[in-house]
Amino acid sequence: MQLDKTIAVFLGMLAGLSAHGHESSTAAMQEMEGDPQRGKVALQQYACTGCHVIPGVVGANSLVGPPLDRMAKRVYIAGSLPNTPENMIRWLRHPQEIASLSAMPDLGVNERDARDMAAYLYTLD
Repeated sequence: MQLDKTIAVFLGMLAGLSAHGHESSTAAMQEMEGDPQRGKVALQQYACTGCHVIPGVVGANSLVGPPLDRMAKRVYIAGSLPNTPENMIRWLRHPQEIASLSAMPDLGVNERDARDMAAYLYTLD
């Protein structure tokens, strides 16, 4: 009986997390107030292309970090951070504060560029 309740609670939490992962890209971009086209340029300027495969970004074919395809559909960022616009921006700006053992370096991304980069990544669904 207790196990059934635990499973039901877990499934409910999982459904809640998954629901955001399927939020429309447009809604996420509006929430962030980011510009996807500027974000695409910023991903190149901050050399994200040196570590990631990023669809639509020229030269982004490295396999050091994970591929960034389908970011709009993912439930988590960096494997444990719920995929929300706010968390995406935090991750892009200060990855080492969130996961100190991550290979993702702090590149000094400013707020505006992080919003734009996140907006572009949320077009990848």
